[in-house]
Amino acid sequence: MSGGASREDRRPQPGVTPGDREVLLKRVVEPSEDGMRSDVAVSGWLSEPRARTHERFAAGQVLLDGRPVTKSRRLRAGEHLVVSATPDGPAEPPPPPPPVPVRWADDHLAVVAKPAGLVVHTGAGVHGGTLVDALHAMGVPLAVTGDTARPGIVHRLDRGTSGLLVVAKTDRARAGLTALLKRHSVERTYRALVDGVPDPPHATIDAPIARSATHRARFDVDPEGRPARSHYDVLEAFGRAALLDVRLETGRTHQVRVHLSAVGHPVTGDLTYGASPVVREDLGLARPALHARRLAFDHPVTGIRIDIEEPLPADLEEALRRLRVG
Repeated sequence: MSGGASREDRRPQPGVTPGDREVLLKRVVEPSEDGMRSDVAVSGWLSEPRARTHERFAAGQVLLDGRPVTKSRRLRAGEHLVVSATPDGPAEPPPPPPPVPVRWADDHLAVVAKPAGLVVHTGAGVHGGTLVDALHAMGVPLAVTGDTARPGIVHRLDRGTSGLLVVAKTDRARAGLTALLKRHSVERTYRALVDGVPDPPHATIDAPIARSATHRARFDVDPEGRPARSHYDVLEAFGRAALLDVRLETGRTHQVRVHLSAVGHPVTGDLTYGASPVVREDLGLARPALHARRLAFDHPVTGIRIDIEEPLPADLEEALRRLRVG
């Protein structure tokens, strides 16, 4: 990829009125650039970190032929690319998501049921429309000690994972929940559909996890990684898939997905970790079939025992129905 002079297109761009936005980059895609990922190209042309470029895509500042484009879109020769900057700072955040169900709450903490597709908090490329935004809109107070970008958050669920999550309303609760998690004193159980049927039907997966050296969005089993331990039990076997209960002893990023993929049974629908696209389509899944079904812990302030279960959402119940009748 060349960072040198580009062939500028000085004609008016479709959908962009001169003066509407400050233009950072304006260029026609060269034949030699055909097939490049949009984010890779823009990051190189602007000589900026990829994370900053991803924020531009999320904010709608990158247009191809006048239309916003995703960061993974492949460029085609002859397309007109414009990168703009909003003079008044970042784009307006999207409206908050709909309210999320609260399954248990007091003055110190709340246990909520996160729907699949909802990001927990802001980060690179995510500027709004998060679980934190939904809780703020609902009037739920959140502890702000620590990272101000994720108030009240002491653990997370992936965007595509549904289920139970505990959030801290007070600094005291946040500190107490963090200590419980470090001591592995929070019981977290997931329900997962996986490709194939694990053998043996009950096992412990003890395998360290680290971020992938080749795919930054993935994590891999790595001897040099952080310790990670999961326990699974097969509840139902369907031949091409199985329903599992998975209990976490540690809580590494993507732990369930990485561990099950490592033993040859990726979470059904999880294309990032090698799941079958055919099974995903047959079962009508649009996300990994993973659900945080149970949270149990001693309240960090009052000491009372909290033990909550969350039923499977409709999309996973439908996938199970198809397996049972198939």
